[in-house]
Amino acid sequence: MGETSHIDRFVLDHLPPPGQQPDLIFNLPELAYPERLNAAAELLRRAIQTAGPDARALIDSDHEFSWARVDAISGRMAHVLVEQMGLVPGNRVLLHGPNSSWTVMAWFAILKAGGVVVATMPMLRPAELATVIDKAQIGHALVYASLAEAVAEARVATPSLTQVMDSAALQKAAQALPPGFRFDAVDTAAEDPALIAFTSGTTGKPKGCIHFHRDILAMADTFARHVVGLTKDDVAVGTPPIAFTFGLGGLVVFPAAAGAATAFAPRPGFDALAETIVRHKATALFTAPTGYRALLKLTGEHDLSSLCTCVSAGETLPAATSDAWHEATGVRIIDGIGSTEMIHVFISASGDAIRPGATGKSVPGYEARIIDADGRPLPAGETGRLAVRGPTGCRYLADDRQAAYVQDGWNLTGDVYRLDEDGYFWFVARADDMIISSGYNIGAPEVENALLRHPAVAEAAVIGVPDPERGQIVKAFVVLNPDHTGSDELRAALQGHVKSVIAPYKYPRALDFVDALPKTQTGKLQRFRLKAGA
Repeated sequence: MGETSHIDRFVLDHLPPPGQQPDLIFNLPELAYPERLNAAAELLRRAIQTAGPDARALIDSDHEFSWARVDAISGRMAHVLVEQMGLVPGNRVLLHGPNSSWTVMAWFAILKAGGVVVATMPMLRPAELATVIDKAQIGHALVYASLAEAVAEARVATPSLTQVMDSAALQKAAQALPPGFRFDAVDTAAEDPALIAFTSGTTGKPKGCIHFHRDILAMADTFARHVVGLTKDDVAVGTPPIAFTFGLGGLVVFPAAAGAATAFAPRPGFDALAETIVRHKATALFTAPTGYRALLKLTGEHDLSSLCTCVSAGETLPAATSDAWHEATGVRIIDGIGSTEMIHVFISASGDAIRPGATGKSVPGYEARIIDADGRPLPAGETGRLAVRGPTGCRYLADDRQAAYVQDGWNLTGDVYRLDEDGYFWFVARADDMIISSGYNIGAPEVENALLRHPAVAEAAVIGVPDPERGQIVKAFVVLNPDHTGSDELRAALQGHVKSVIAPYKYPRALDFVDALPKTQTGKLQRFRLKAGA
């Protein structure tokens, strides 16, 4: 490791102990990073070199920024952080903003200044923000003006947060600097912490995942380069928040590394997203399976034919959704499994290599295998735990759960998978979502996928509930399409449908019709809430 630039060593001192850190592999030439590396400076250098300084970079509803302006404005912001807010390398900076050009430029600014970005979802409440601020001992915050109230409330309960500046004040201070002002990015080490990404809370208390400057480049040089394949002519759009690593990659890092542009919708919602695709002739879309199902309903109202690359992550992509999108648009969705712990996708496939229903193969740069309960590799065809390693890995911020995620140098994602003879990985279930009924192992996603193939079903979630005779039974929660109404007859029809699609013993013996499913702000299903209420 090169000598750290961090004056504030809090994050370095709260890394997992060496014996619990993941083994890293760098088996591609592009992963041979120098000891000194600032991810923001390198990404902007690549963008300007590839697309040119005047190429479109960030597109809001009423404004566009070139890559040269993004570089200049983020440099001015970095200067304000250092000179007016007293930031020293290693300080954590809360970044609380919507998906917008301002948030992206502030993200670049924090890294340029040597700070550690802690980005948070715009919808987080003050108590949730306070948990993050306290856990990461955050002293500085850059906040979008319309979201400032929540941070102000959180600040009351978090004495570490002493320096807060909203977007309006930051813009004014940055603009006051003289014309031609340039900020030289801090000479950070490649292994200096650059961000702490908090998990989205599908299983309760969020965990802070530490990623280095090198890790940010690694996700661009593995999944983005070898699978997604953006070019300088692409315009990316999407729904995942930038605070979520899926959104950070798809809407910030991947476009910058390729010199592509990112267009932001003017408001939340899939109508606004569809309008943005049409208006800017977007070519690359990043969203979760829920988003693709929502957009399918809008294909008759909006011309989405500009889309060439569609990427899904966050939760498993059902084959039914993949097939329906392909039929409607002619584009086959790139599915992938990633995690906040690994920073981005490590198993995927694109183009002719896609097999609907399968997640894909190991992304170049990564290795994956299926292991048994004792950590021994399993042969093709066997079901077991997924283990992964590559140029990135899990480093929880002062969290005892590190020992469960990293074992023998491998990252254990908590997913149950099957590997076929051709090297494709097939998702079975989350390890804690396996349903054991009368001695049979049943994966909840398989039952959900079967339900989604029925025309009445818009969304479905499946859990196991206790049963005195069978140990557990399969219970489904179904959201119906608008032209259908829940009834005993439809319940029986759906149960019969599942029996006809997959093995009959897997059918949901209990089935409730609901108006909506509980989800995180990133669109992930919260099964633990369904289990708590079952």
